[in-house]
Amino acid sequence: MTDTKMTKTVGEHWTCAMLARYGWAPALTRDGIARTDVLAVATHLAERPSVEIQVKTASAGTGRTSWLLGNASLPAASAHEWFVFVMVPFQKTAPPRGFVVPRDHVVAARWIVHQNWLTNEEVPAGQRNTPISRARVNDEVWRAYEDRWDLLGAPTTDVPVLFPRWLREKAELPRVGLPPGHPWNARLPSW
Repeated sequence: MTDTKMTKTVGEHWTCAMLARYGWAPALTRDGIARTDVLAVATHLAERPSVEIQVKTASAGTGRTSWLLGNASLPAASAHEWFVFVMVPFQKTAPPRGFVVPRDHVVAARWIVHQNWLTNEEVPAGQRNTPISRARVNDEVWRAYEDRWDLLGAPTTDVPVLFPRWLREKAELPRVGLPPGHPWNARLPSW
């Protein structure tokens, strides 16, 4: 799928369909609502929590798939902000794949991956200068979040970090760390 607007539409509508399958009443928001593409209410839970979801969609070939996360710089404003990363296969008969990730996890991963790449000591100084607004994170980082629609009913602050171990090792490096103002700066969670 080459038309980026169509790819985005596929991701948003697929996310709504998946939410409905899991007992959430989804509604697409109009363009212009920052950080939220879908609002959903849990009709299957007595307390009827609601969630705000930002959908990122990428076409997937045979190699790694990555998502541009330029606008994922601010930590969550509530314990109900999520991202859904949708991978749409080039092969039209293959189903999309989705990764359900709390916003604070996304903000941390974006920073860790980009800072590690930017400050890689094996690369000569000045060779890498892409700003964090152009940061990309690939599906390897989100793998354990695949199809985790079950997490949506919990506050994001209660969701375990499901990153690969190497990401924590990079976050612990002084040259990488976490973004300023991130809630994990007080104490890095275990994963």
